[in-house]
Amino acid sequence: MLRLNLVLLLSVMASAIFLVHSQYESRRLFTELDRSINESRRLVTENQRLEVEKRAQATPQRIEVLARDQLKMHSATPAITQYVQDNARSGTAP
Repeated sequence: MLRLNLVLLLSVMASAIFLVHSQYESRRLFTELDRSINESRRLVTENQRLEVEKRAQATPQRIEVLARDQLKMHSATPAITQYVQDNARSGTAP
């Protein structure tokens, strides 16, 4: 009888320790899940903000201003356009 009581006591203790460990692990995983969800929301918000910023940076007006100011580019006009002929295709040699 003493042996049976000892076995039952050990099994109850093991069950209690397993239950505490399971609850702890469950809480830890829930906290990690909550942090991951919050991080995901933050990243989605940041991605949306960056998409808006990218669209704002790539407007044709802004590109034209940057080309004129920083790269010193200007529109092609007939006065500055040079036409090149390919003599090899036309059949005449230089």
